[in-house]
Amino acid sequence: MLSRHQQSWGVEQWAAYLKDKEIPVLLATRDMFQSLKSQGKDAPEFSPRELAEFVHDDPYLAVKLLIEAERHRSRRLGKETTTQLATILQLGSDELYSLIAGSPVVHVDHPGWQAAVSTAVLASSIARAWSNFRSDASPEEISLATLLSETGELLLWHFAPELPTGAIAEFESGRANRTGLAQLNSAGFTFRQLTLVLADVWQLPQMISQLIRGVDRPRTHIAQIAIDCARHLMQNPDNPALPSDIGNISQHIPGVAKEKLISVLPISDEQKTHILAGLSEK
Repeated sequence: MLSRHQQSWGVEQWAAYLKDKEIPVLLATRDMFQSLKSQGKDAPEFSPRELAEFVHDDPYLAVKLLIEAERHRSRRLGKETTTQLATILQLGSDELYSLIAGSPVVHVDHPGWQAAVSTAVLASSIARAWSNFRSDASPEEISLATLLSETGELLLWHFAPELPTGAIAEFESGRANRTGLAQLNSAGFTFRQLTLVLADVWQLPQMISQLIRGVDRPRTHIAQIAIDCARHLMQNPDNPALPSDIGNISQHIPGVAKEKLISVLPISDEQKTHILAGLSEK
C-alpha cells in the first residue's frame, strides 16, 4: 500500500527509492537454478555461454547481474559489461548461483505484469534475430538492452503495484488512448521515463544506456521496433500494426527479404502470410 507521501512522488523520487532496493528474480529462475545446483555438490559444469542462455528469460535477473557485474568491473577497471555472457564472466558461476539463491522472488499474479515480462523477453529475442540478419558486431548487446526496456515498469509491479494497475485502469476506462498517456495521467510520469532515470542512477554501461534511450542510430531502431513488434504480438497475433513494424525494420536492415524478417516471429504460417499481404497493400 502506497503511503500518502509516496502517492505524490515524481519519477526522480521513485528512482531514488528503487535504486538500492534488492532486485528480485522470477520464481521460475530460482527453481531452475536450484534444480541445476542439486545435480552436484558444487555449481554444475555449465559453460558461461550456456548459463547466459539460462538467464535470458528473466529481465529482473538481467539487470541485477548487469549492476553486480559492473561493480566487479569497476574494481578491476576492465571493459564495460554489455552482454549477458559478459556479466557471467565478470561474476563467475559460483557467485551467479549464490546471487540467485539469495534473491527475493517476484510475487505478482496479474495479467498486466505477465504481459510486461513476456513483452520484454519476446522483444529481446526478436531484436537478437534481426541484429544477426544485419550482421551486427554484437547482437547480444541489442538483445540485453531490449530485455531491460521494461525495467521501470517491472520494478513497480514488485515494489509499488498500485502504479501499474492504476495505469491499466486509466487506459481501460477510455480516459487515455495510449499506454504512455495512461501512465502519465495516473502516476505523473511514464514507466519508460523511470527506466531511463534508473539507467542513469545505476550508471549502466554507456552502450546499454544509449540503446535503451534510443539514440538515433540503426541499432537503437532495431531495439525499439522489436519492442513495438513484441507489444503488438502480445496484444493480438493478427494485430494490423504488424505489417508496419516489418516495413519499418526492413528500412534498417536493407537487403534482407521481408519473409525472413517475419520468420523470427512466434506466429503461425497463416499469420505470417497475413502480414506479407498487409505489406503488399501499402
